[in-house]
Amino acid sequence: MAVPVRLPNADRVAEPTTLDLLCSVGEVAYRWTLDDDVLKWDGDTESVLGIAADRLATGRAYAAFQDPDNVSSRRDAVVATDAADRGGGVSFHVEYGLRPRGADGPTIWVEDFGRWFGDGGQRPARPIGILRVINDRHERDRRLAYRSYHDELTGTFNRIHLLECLQEVLDNAKRLRTPAAFLVVAVDNFRLLNDTYGFDVADQVLAVVAKRVKTQLRGGDSIGRIGGNKLGAILNDCDDSALAFAAQRFLSCVRDEVVTTDRGVIAASVSIGGVALPRHAQTIGEATARAEESLAAARAHGYGRFVAYVHMPGRDEARQANSALSTSLIQALREQRMRLAFQPIVDLATRQPVFHEALLRLDGPDGSTIAAASFMPLSERLGLSRLLDQRALDLAIAALRDAPAARLSVNVTPDTAADPAWLSRLSSALRHNPGIANRLTVEITETTAIRDLEEAARFVAAVKGLGCQVALDDFGAGYTSFRTLRQLEIDLVKIDGEYVRNLPESPDDQLFVRTLADLARNFALKTVAEWVRNEETAAILASYGIDYIQGELSGGPVPALPNETAGSAG
Repeated sequence: MAVPVRLPNADRVAEPTTLDLLCSVGEVAYRWTLDDDVLKWDGDTESVLGIAADRLATGRAYAAFQDPDNVSSRRDAVVATDAADRGGGVSFHVEYGLRPRGADGPTIWVEDFGRWFGDGGQRPARPIGILRVINDRHERDRRLAYRSYHDELTGTFNRIHLLECLQEVLDNAKRLRTPAAFLVVAVDNFRLLNDTYGFDVADQVLAVVAKRVKTQLRGGDSIGRIGGNKLGAILNDCDDSALAFAAQRFLSCVRDEVVTTDRGVIAASVSIGGVALPRHAQTIGEATARAEESLAAARAHGYGRFVAYVHMPGRDEARQANSALSTSLIQALREQRMRLAFQPIVDLATRQPVFHEALLRLDGPDGSTIAAASFMPLSERLGLSRLLDQRALDLAIAALRDAPAARLSVNVTPDTAADPAWLSRLSSALRHNPGIANRLTVEITETTAIRDLEEAARFVAAVKGLGCQVALDDFGAGYTSFRTLRQLEIDLVKIDGEYVRNLPESPDDQLFVRTLADLARNFALKTVAEWVRNEETAAILASYGIDYIQGELSGGPVPALPNETAGSAG
């Protein structure tokens, strides 16, 4: 549709010219002859560019208005090209900044496109093009480009771009033989911040921490968010002493000043793990893994600490052994080479079995047998304990089904105590096997309970709601026994064997076990003493009022569950 243009001193409407159309859409056209550098314009350059046409009469005059920070310009796109005109001209397209008010004025962004002609030769002679202002589009593209490299919350690099920077630093460090470092900086108690103040406040703390750490970096260093509450920092030209000094600066800049949030002020701290490059890490994978490993070591000693990676002979071999054991566990589960052994818990007075504890065993391909104590700690660290606990539950249910008079206890690890899938599996098994629930006791450790007492209380209530009993294993190991017993509706406590095995020779252990026995009796709970090795120990335990014993004196694990018990553990 034609755009009507009213002519001066006339009432008629004429069809617009090309020049009218250019002006109406904010564009100007030009013709440039390179031999004499003359630049001719079509359109109102002053309204479009903010510069009168007579000030843009030559290419040199036009170039004086270009932003000195431009990466490219029209001359680069036309004169510096390697293209040749074969008869139809050569197209060009470039974007750059202009400063109509001089070097100190604001920059406007223009799109410059057209064709140049060789005028009989193959090299540029007569560029013809159009200019349009693209400030809005340039800002939109700039924001998109920024987001593709940066984390929106912290304003630092995102993980992908930070790792690209890390690869470049590693390559340069190896090529130039210069030291560098990579650090992982983690906000302490981030989950607690989320739970206490809300995710928005925790995010504010992370953003402030990132800003403070960034202020401590030198030119050429980089920082980015590598996930959750963790930042990664890349330090160039950084040896071991500089690494430790930089880490202390980061710790101090966060710790020494509170963080102001929407919910008030919060005292924040960070823990840091770092690795020297390329001495202790030759690849991105090694750098990130070893910095994370050092971070875990720092947190193992408390919050607000820094630990640098130190090579330890044999550590790689240990990792390979762990990996091999992990593979063996998965393979054993698939091949159903997991089984149970059953250790009796006997009445201290009658020495008759009351129930048996189910102990997981792994049968090796070579016929060997591996006790749970050899692989359960590692399985917990590798995240395999839930699978093993599920298998142990299945085997325990089958054993109780095959021995209708027997009673059995089965252990669960901390991860399982927080796993709704295990409870669902237990509920389904009991529903399909009536009469088993009141013969099954589920054992949780005291350290499991005190790690999250409310979660443990929900787990205990759910298990008891299904008709089973619950025992607190390793009682005394957590040192918060009174609080634990008061909040958990358990049926039985098993006193940690560490305090029992040397009972006759240790007055301290005697005092501690007697105190635990009195505490349990006040809550009307039955008690089991573990690791009982001799009659002398049994006699002392009897004087304390202990109900049941387990260990060498009462018998080791047996491969089959006897179909009879002397009484109830309840």
